[in-house]
Amino acid sequence: MKKLILAAALTAAASTAYAGSMEAPVMEPEVIVEESAGTSAGGIVVPLLLLLVIAAAASS
Repeated sequence: MKKLILAAALTAAASTAYAGSMEAPVMEPEVIVEESAGTSAGGIVVPLLLLLVIAAAASS
């Protein structure tokens, strides 16, 4: 009886030790999002151009 329990325990340990495959693990590439520095200046340029157009129209 002891040998049967020991054999069952060794079989269970051996089967869980080799569970899995020999393939290399697949790693997902990390997505990196960078904010561009030009967008902050774009919010200032349009109102300045509008002011220049209004000033040119008012001076004529």
